[in-house]
Amino acid sequence: MTQPAAAPTVQRVDAKHRYEILIDGRTAGLTAYRDHGDQRVFYHTEIDDAFAGQGLASLLVQQALTDVRASGKHIVPVCPYVAKFLKKHDEFADIADPLTPGVLRWLESALAH
Repeated sequence: MTQPAAAPTVQRVDAKHRYEILIDGRTAGLTAYRDHGDQRVFYHTEIDDAFAGQGLASLLVQQALTDVRASGKHIVPVCPYVAKFLKKHDEFADIADPLTPGVLRWLESALAH
């Protein structure tokens, strides 16, 4: 008899500028960010192929955005997945800032270092 998988957990890993979703202690995916003043700029989300199709990306982003709200920051969605998530979940509209060319230039510079 196989053990049921543990419920996924999401943790913020500040040293790596990302949130990770773990299943049974194993990293199943991540959403990466950089902080720009009071904005948390999300630029990449991925789920390991071994965990695809389980709704983990949605759970990961939902919990990450909930954490951003609790920290008093705003969200800037550069990542297409986060942008799509925000369109479907207007409960985060009050903390979503528009993506501007200035933020994109800043992000390119921040990621180059």
